[in-house]
Amino acid sequence: MEEIKQEQLPSLTEATPKELAHAIFDVLDAKKAHGIKVLRVNDQTVITDYFVICNGNSGTQVKSLAGEVEYKLGLRGVDPVHFEGRDNNGWIVLDYSSVIVHIFSRENRDFYQLEKLYGDAEEIPFTGLDD
Repeated sequence: MEEIKQEQLPSLTEATPKELAHAIFDVLDAKKAHGIKVLRVNDQTVITDYFVICNGNSGTQVKSLAGEVEYKLGLRGVDPVHFEGRDNNGWIVLDYSSVIVHIFSRENRDFYQLEKLYGDAEEIPFTGLDD
């Protein structure tokens, strides 16, 4: 497999919140995250503009998805301002200020139902690699 060099990836340091959300979506989609949803929540909360929500099939996949997002965005010049749940395999949160990424286990996603809490939020229809 050909290694991607940092200079081949466009920087995200000047990306809009929507562009950043899309870049995160693309990383999660390529890593086979399940049920990826991007919600524009800036009308429901002041803490961020977008939520990216997904789940993994196992605790190992949850951690792997979070690590991949952090790594791939880091290559493009963007690091999370906060990372919660690094030692947790049920719910990991990466905070990129304008975009907050929630990566759940299937059980925790069903339990917390974050999409229902933000039911009035607009879902942004990004398409994945397999779509």
